[in-house]
Amino acid sequence: MALLHTKFFSETLGLSCEMDVILPQPARGQIGMQGAAGAAGSGPYKTLWLLHGMSDDHTIWQRRTSIERYVSPLPLAVVMPAVHRSFYADMAHGYRYWTYLSEELPALCRSFFPLSPAREDNYVAGLSMGGYGAFKLGLRCPDRYCAAASLSGAVDISGMGLAEGGWRAEMENIFGDLDAVKGSDHDLLAVSERLVASDAPRPRLFAWCGTDDFLYDQNVTFRRHCDTIGLPLDYSEGPGGHSWDMWDEQIQNVLAWMGIESG
Repeated sequence: MALLHTKFFSETLGLSCEMDVILPQPARGQIGMQGAAGAAGSGPYKTLWLLHGMSDDHTIWQRRTSIERYVSPLPLAVVMPAVHRSFYADMAHGYRYWTYLSEELPALCRSFFPLSPAREDNYVAGLSMGGYGAFKLGLRCPDRYCAAASLSGAVDISGMGLAEGGWRAEMENIFGDLDAVKGSDHDLLAVSERLVASDAPRPRLFAWCGTDDFLYDQNVTFRRHCDTIGLPLDYSEGPGGHSWDMWDEQIQNVLAWMGIESG
């Protein structure tokens, strides 16, 4: 695999931005790699858009997991952008990160790299705030993503207590009127209901959360909501908290669930 540290300018944000990108490389002489062979092919590649959590950045998945090694046999690109503490939103008082992520970034990446635009070739996953972002992208743009996976995701945003304690000012900068979040396009429960009521395709959904995680109750709420509205969700849970040892293990399960065959 090739790991690219990419700097570029976003017209949407008016900022110089960064992302890390893993691209397949058909290398056969790398000592220590399973099978000593990378994925073959020259693209256009299937793409996993891999999103970070609230306190992290675009480098975190490489620093805390072995994602590069896990995808090395696959004909799969991995794009890891930075969105800071934005909750993947067009902020009420800030930058338009939702527009950046959902519109500008895919177009830019496909101009830089040989990535497939086809729905069946695009997946999104993330942890914590990134799990929320992954479901937000999959549920709001179901014509562009065939599958979305959330690990320990903040999937019930209206139930997070956004106005409590030190959260209020920051959350108001992101979402504006906090009383209006429930039922809005920020609310995954409402977004999923609207998807089920529409004729849009439904992405495959995967969710995992540790039973000791502070976001566990949110994940149970989301699972029950999906059951109620008839939205299929591959859900699992197990012992563990909000920690990278869990996410390193579970991202391997996400890759297996995606079902991409080795190159």
